Amino acid sequence: MFIPMYCSGCEKEREHEVVSDTRDRVVRCMTCGHVQRIKKEKTSGPVMVKAIVSREDSSMVCGIELMPDDECAIDDHLVAECGEEAFGVEVTGIECGERRVQRARAKAITSLWTRVIEQVIVKISVHDGRKTIPLYRECEGEDPFVVGDVYVVQGKRFKITQLKLRDGPLMRKEGWKTVAHRIKRVYGYRL
Repeated sequence: MFIPMYCSGCEKEREHEVVSDTRDRVVRCMTCGHVQRIKKEKTSGPVMVKAIVSREDSSMVCGIELMPDDECAIDDHLVAECGEEAFGVEVTGIECGERRVQRARAKAITSLWTRVIEQVIVKISVHDGRKTIPLYRECEGEDPFVVGDVYVVQGKRFKITQLKLRDGPLMRKEGWKTVAHRIKRVYGYRL
């Protein structure tokens, strides 16, 4: 392999032959034969970060490809590779050694805890006056749910009264909306 570079023997830019390409690169000038060592450029490619991907009632160990200096934070949306499959995931926890942190660079991360957000199961509690009926609806993670709207799930028609979000708040005002992957539970009354 030949590379053009400055030769300290010729004191000009000359073609050099790579003699050794180990820790340091050893090159020889093709004109005067002068041999010198040069530092190799660090080529840091992407790293595969271990990711535990939760999908409702099961979990699997996958990988997420990140550049070493990329910063990852809780609530980031990434793509996890699990063998031949790939899933859109949301980061729910970051481990750096024995500690849990809110954000970290990829090279410091031991593992990421994530959950699938492409296809989710929304839990619904419908009250009909005397009892509460639990319902489940599988939907896309970006499907909207609106307080005050009427839905039909498993043959039961109901109006949404509240949306409980995963990050804490309870949405009660008519017209407030969110997407399915942010919902912990939907509350409503039967029509």
